[in-house]
Amino acid sequence: MKTNKILNIILVGALSLAACSCGEFLNRPNIDNYNTSNFYQNDEQCLQGVNYIYNSPWYDFQRAFIKIGEVMSGNMYWPSSPYLTFTTNSTDEDLVNMSYSLWAVNGHCNAVIRNILASEGPSQAIKDQTVGEALTLKALAYFFLVRSFGEVPIVHDNTELLNSDYNGIFKESKENIYEYIIYTLETALDKLPKKTSGWNNRIDYYAAEALLAKVYLTRAGVSGSLNTEDLQKAASYAEDVILHSGRSLTPTFSDVFRLAPSVYNQTGEPLISWMWTCEGSQWTRQNTLQSDLFGEGFSETGDLWGGWGGPSYDLMLAFGADPLESPESRKNEKDSRRKATCMMVGDKYEYFWTDKGGFDFLRYLYDETYANCPTDKQFQGPCGAQNVKHLYGNSYDHESALGHKPDRMAYTLPTHILRLSDLYLVYAEAKLLTGDATTALTYVNKVRERAGVDPLESVTFEDIWNERRLELAGEGDRWYDFVRVSYYNYDFVKAQLEGQKRNQVYSYGEAASQYYESGTWAPDPSVTFYNSDAQGPKITPEIFYLPISQEDVVNNPNLLKPAEPCENVRETYKYNF
Repeated sequence: MKTNKILNIILVGALSLAACSCGEFLNRPNIDNYNTSNFYQNDEQCLQGVNYIYNSPWYDFQRAFIKIGEVMSGNMYWPSSPYLTFTTNSTDEDLVNMSYSLWAVNGHCNAVIRNILASEGPSQAIKDQTVGEALTLKALAYFFLVRSFGEVPIVHDNTELLNSDYNGIFKESKENIYEYIIYTLETALDKLPKKTSGWNNRIDYYAAEALLAKVYLTRAGVSGSLNTEDLQKAASYAEDVILHSGRSLTPTFSDVFRLAPSVYNQTGEPLISWMWTCEGSQWTRQNTLQSDLFGEGFSETGDLWGGWGGPSYDLMLAFGADPLESPESRKNEKDSRRKATCMMVGDKYEYFWTDKGGFDFLRYLYDETYANCPTDKQFQGPCGAQNVKHLYGNSYDHESALGHKPDRMAYTLPTHILRLSDLYLVYAEAKLLTGDATTALTYVNKVRERAGVDPLESVTFEDIWNERRLELAGEGDRWYDFVRVSYYNYDFVKAQLEGQKRNQVYSYGEAASQYYESGTWAPDPSVTFYNSDAQGPKITPEIFYLPISQEDVVNNPNLLKPAEPCENVRETYKYNF
């Protein structure tokens, strides 16, 4: 019987765990098929057995991670993208790959948990820890699924599904999916250790608790109005992480996104990350985002084509940095997040091209003796900037930080999914919405202080909304803020999206080239200008739910039907351990 893609991937997870030989803490042996009879025999093997679900199953989500989180939200301009115009259909390659990836995460987590529970050699402490890690990553996959597609099936156990009508499975309601995520994370908390120092990017109790806080904040509005109890739980879980985990904000914002573990994890700010590696020959365990996010010549591996997209005009304006104004106007800017997010004319970076004394953006564009591969002297960024987050630099930067070179579309830079600053803003929003504006103001200002901007004297919901955008821009999260607020305040998000400047700036390269040659910023406004004539996308409630893959629907028409929710999630999908 032919299975649909969702369930085909789940069954793969149940029947065979293709090994990924990963580097550093992600070490895993090269064994094509293994289970408790030939693996999971000791603590080290148990740890290795869970490592790959920090990377490989997530690989095919990388491109949609940016297109959904950043392009749909108006943070990034990607020419001719259906994600920019809210016209993505059920056969879109990136959407299909995203669905494939998230169901793969779920299937592999289920299989790993089953194998660990059946193993006899490892200590109970390590078995608990690794099951807790897998449960957290499973919950994360469902968190992406419900916020992307709305109602989806719950596949609790691969083996049980093999013995049922797996092409007849029905969707669950959003409320039930959020309850399942919460139940899964609560189960993980019962097993994970509490670490207060020496973080190594493995998920611990506080990382799972931070995700639980964010889930509660998101679920708070799913019924159509804000649920005070959910907001209080979001605040309570966030507060516990903030007060007791030992974590703090990395002093320099840009350091969070650098290569060396000693830099990006110096304070434990990254709570949950996709941990990539490019050592060895196994495909899918590597980061490939730099290829999609920057242009030719930035590295030597010949895998860069992303220069024709970039941060949106609207995002730059949100930072107070208008690309149509002179670069001299930005010399005294306070917000360090702008430069660490949007690379604009006049910017230089000491942490890229360190073998050349740093990276000079204009020289890269217009000095053929400076760039690794000339770019025909074209400024590619369609709105006047290029992306910065998710870039590692050149081969020298990679090797000097990690001791090994990158490969074509293969680098080791981690992708942070949940950071402490995000949690500070979750905490601030939950506290504000439950009447504690004083605490909310304190934590918003902690985020602003690290960025170098002046503290606020009072705080509103819109202040936190805007702060989340500036802090997390480029990190695949912004669209999901629109989704969660659309649950209970559709008019607000509709107005926000309709008010964005989502189009391109014409002929920006002419002004940039002239500035490089003459040192004078004097663009011709009849040539270089923002395209204000283009009509923005129509905003309707339907845009907040992506279509389910056509392949899945063809093989299981029930996925087109309304959800048939169970009455008790925790009994129907019970964790018997």
